[in-house]
Amino acid sequence: MIRTLVLSAVLVLGVASPAAAQPAASFAEPARPKQSELEVSYLADEGYAAAVVLRCDPAGGPHPKKGKACKALAKAHGDPDKIKPTGAMCTMEYSPITATVKGQWHGKKVDWSKTYGNRCEMERATSDLMLF
Repeated sequence: MIRTLVLSAVLVLGVASPAAAQPAASFAEPARPKQSELEVSYLADEGYAAAVVLRCDPAGGPHPKKGKACKALAKAHGDPDKIKPTGAMCTMEYSPITATVKGQWHGKKVDWSKTYGNRCEMERATSDLMLF
């Protein structure tokens, strides 16, 4: 009986205690964004093609402008359609080229493809992403 009373008193005091009501401070490291890895490629109707791997967070892979390409994608939240186009002037020649980006951006699947009238139009629309 005394053991039950003591246990009950400890439980009541423990619940009423302000220290018990506050959660413990967390000293865990802040969450880092998941690494992004994308295969960036293009295929021209004329028969030439190229592909390269782009890693971001941190920037890496064999893409020659990896830092600038990652920055452009970050500003567009990983959506190549939302990359701010450059101000380049392009000729009106018709030589179709299809750009493709596949992989993961911060844990989100990316499967994007778009056909442009020529290589200049593709590079203007995608900034540094397709400059390889």
